[in-house]
Amino acid sequence: MVAGDEETRVLFRGLLRLHHFRVDGEAEGVTQAIGLVGVHRPSLLLVDANLAEGTAAALIAQARKAVPGIRTILVAPASHPPAQSPDPTQNADALLLRPFRIRQFAEALSAPGPNVPPGPP
Repeated sequence: MVAGDEETRVLFRGLLRLHHFRVDGEAEGVTQAIGLVGVHRPSLLLVDANLAEGTAAALIAQARKAVPGIRTILVAPASHPPAQSPDPTQNADALLLRPFRIRQFAEALSAPGPNVPPGPP
């Protein structure tokens, strides 16, 4: 998980553990996060829009290069939702706008990743 603010990382850590996800690493910016992604090769990357260094779009693109098929969730304030990039590798698989409900967080966690076809209708 990546967030520039310690309080946000604490919140994310708790929510992930509540939903039975193991947290392998925490970072506050792109450089630190990419190092952790290379070491741990996670299947899921939770990214806050407010990073200490770099942008969420750049982080998502670099993480996908390092770990093809990684699922990404971007959390952003509802007052400043991120624009979709014309480069789909920079867009998250799920966008969660703050404030959110725990049910919305759980739905974002279970959303299919970039290489997972949707289930039957």
